[in-house]
Amino acid sequence: MPRHAQVTAAEISRLAGVTRATVSNWRRRHPDFPAPTGGTDTSPAYDLDAVQGWLAARGQLPATSPADDLRTAMRATQAGSGTPTRLLPLVLAAARMADSDLKQLVDLPNSQLPERALQATRPHVAEIPGIADLTYDAEDAALLRALLRCVADEGALRAADALAEGDHEATSAGGMYETPAPVATLMADLLAEPGEPYPEAVFDPACGAGNLLLAAAARGARKLYGQDIVPAQAAQTAVRLALQPGETTVQVSVRAGDSIRADAFPTLTAEAVLCAPPYGDREWGHDELAYDARWEFGLPAKSESELAWLQHCFAHLAEGGRAVLLMPPATAERGSGRRLRAEILRTGVLRAVIALPPGVAQPLHVGLHLWVIERPHPQATLPLNILMVDAATLDVSRPDQPPSKRQKLDWPALHDDVLKAWNDYDRHPDNFDPVPGVAQAVPIIDLLDETIDLTPARHVRATPVPAMPDELAAIGQELRSRLRRAATGLITLSGGEAWPPVGAAPLSWRTASIADLLRGDALELLRVPAAIRSSTPVATDPSAPPTLTARDVMSHRPASGHAEEEPSGTEIEIREGDVILPELLQNGAGTARVADARDAGLHLGRHLHLLRPDPTRLDPWFLAGFLAAEENLSAASSGSTVIRLDPRRLRVPLLPLAEQRRYGKAFRQLNALRTAADIASRLADETARTLAAGLAGGALQPPGADQTPS
Repeated sequence: MPRHAQVTAAEISRLAGVTRATVSNWRRRHPDFPAPTGGTDTSPAYDLDAVQGWLAARGQLPATSPADDLRTAMRATQAGSGTPTRLLPLVLAAARMADSDLKQLVDLPNSQLPERALQATRPHVAEIPGIADLTYDAEDAALLRALLRCVADEGALRAADALAEGDHEATSAGGMYETPAPVATLMADLLAEPGEPYPEAVFDPACGAGNLLLAAAARGARKLYGQDIVPAQAAQTAVRLALQPGETTVQVSVRAGDSIRADAFPTLTAEAVLCAPPYGDREWGHDELAYDARWEFGLPAKSESELAWLQHCFAHLAEGGRAVLLMPPATAERGSGRRLRAEILRTGVLRAVIALPPGVAQPLHVGLHLWVIERPHPQATLPLNILMVDAATLDVSRPDQPPSKRQKLDWPALHDDVLKAWNDYDRHPDNFDPVPGVAQAVPIIDLLDETIDLTPARHVRATPVPAMPDELAAIGQELRSRLRRAATGLITLSGGEAWPPVGAAPLSWRTASIADLLRGDALELLRVPAAIRSSTPVATDPSAPPTLTARDVMSHRPASGHAEEEPSGTEIEIREGDVILPELLQNGAGTARVADARDAGLHLGRHLHLLRPDPTRLDPWFLAGFLAAEENLSAASSGSTVIRLDPRRLRVPLLPLAEQRRYGKAFRQLNALRTAADIASRLADETARTLAAGLAGGALQPPGADQTPS
């Protein structure tokens, strides 16, 4: 019985050309949307034919391409999970065929196609690691034809990429992530020396799908060596490199296997190495490789697998050769690697550490580092300093983004700035002009302290920033003026009419719980369901509104969230007058935010409760003021380490609407007072830091001092 192909929500979004949030909305709002036929509760799968029929009926199904047809054929095949890898030899064979021969192969009947396709692949199998006992049978005919049509119409690289998408054996796991093309380009460019030929031989011992080697090949490398522990990844690298266009012949050698335990190129010395090693691998071979000759700087600790990879790369460098590694930031400061970092510094091997902003590569929440190392010539003078670049401080937000929108990184600008800093340093390492707050040549002797911390931010941001005394004095005067205005506003808000006592005893009111008000339809309680975190970056809709997060509410700041998680299918749009409370309390204290016109239209984030009062029965500021009272929050929360709020247990007085508005006006005034105090506090801190830096840096004199410099 034929198997029906299934697709996930992410694949439906790609099929229809929409975001995953749109697919989630379809599932929720249209009762006739196809029901799941497989998968799990958190990641359902749908029948492809049913989805295509539903999309076609609504005009949401774009015309398919040969690559889409190939993906569909892969989903429908009954072959094992290794199907994409065993099709790679046919991609290579089809790419090297004459157009007429390829058309003739596509037009063969199903009974002849598998055997003829197998014959075509035989001359190319040896170029691809991990391919053995290759067979195609009659059930593969439709899949083979879809692949050949994709090669004929869209090119062999497009077909190889489509196969990679469906290869579950090659997915990233256990600290293994594919290097994004922009990052790979920057790493490859760091190997180049202006006015010199690009390194001819480049090695990547953890090549993945080959992005780093592809970037090197595009710049002129002609001998490419790669190894990867995942056979499917090694096979993809070999094919993608073999398919690169060019007038000159490229020598490609790719092997499958564990580079640390079973080095496939033990005698190789390359002019350059590019590597994005696996992160946090405690099973890298510490015990069995204790006396390995590669540990020139010492045996790495079990938790320092990245320093083992660094020494493996260094062992394959020729004299004067250079390597660029993509490293987690912890490698620069972990205590367990302190001794090895010291040896790397003393031997003059480390040339630069470049901190990238978070979000440019997996894991997205971490700002990764680029380490540039070099094997010195025996007679060369060892460098006296290394370059530290904190690219996270570069002002490279896109100029076309409105200030109110979340700023997106302008990667080309960041690439150019980092490369300029490196080239300037590489030409004149002892006379590098620092870029204030961004790049600095740090003396090695200054780094050899108790911690051996190589984190760029700790050295670049701590570097004194030269400033003209007149300019700094003007900045200080402007800050003082703004601080005085803020303080005047704070004094005004804290003054005014007195807040009189009610009498000898406090008022007592009849109260109702939020649960009672919900039953009486006086308000709604809304909350975003728990989202499913995706293992790959989520394609966000640039026109989608920002998300108000719990941290935004606690910090009294504008919305700053963005979609980093798989949409849950229920997006809650905030309206003016909504009352928002954090689910978790900090030190037992909480706050309530009344949504204003700036919040209207935003999406509600996770870990927040939204109360939507009926304006004819409840005043939102009255509601927020009483809900945020400490005694009220304490009675409605539970937990010791993590204090969680149950909003249904909160209570509010039962007062007429006119009386509610009187109290609401007072609570609103207190909120304005708190906001003014926050602004004044921030300005006071900025003013004090600026003036203190001017005094310590010799640009400013104390008040009342002789204005003539000594």
